[in-house]
Amino acid sequence: MAGLAAETPDAVVKRHPESSLAWARLAQVAWSEGRELDSYAYARVGYHRGLDSLRRAGWRGKGPVPYSHEPNRGFLEALYSLGRAAQAIGETAEVDRISEFLDACDPTAREQIEG
Repeated sequence: MAGLAAETPDAVVKRHPESSLAWARLAQVAWSEGRELDSYAYARVGYHRGLDSLRRAGWRGKGPVPYSHEPNRGFLEALYSLGRAAQAIGETAEVDRISEFLDACDPTAREQIEG
């Protein structure tokens, strides 16, 4: 998605609906505008798009997903956004599960995303 930085996140999603990073960025925009449910929905799509991509690359649901590897960032950012939005809407069990999953993927991801 290099060169697309000037496009709005919704325009990028329309052109690249398979991109977990585009969905994660759309979730971030919704969050920053106070649209918690929209953020949750966008992050959920980004999370699933990211899982699809990881599985196509051979990941089997366990093991590291380092944030330092750029293709993983969309998945990890969507997962982070999903947890944050789940917290905001009171979905406690989801928050705990996502937090554990994010830490298992990369214990430094949260710090880098919030960075």
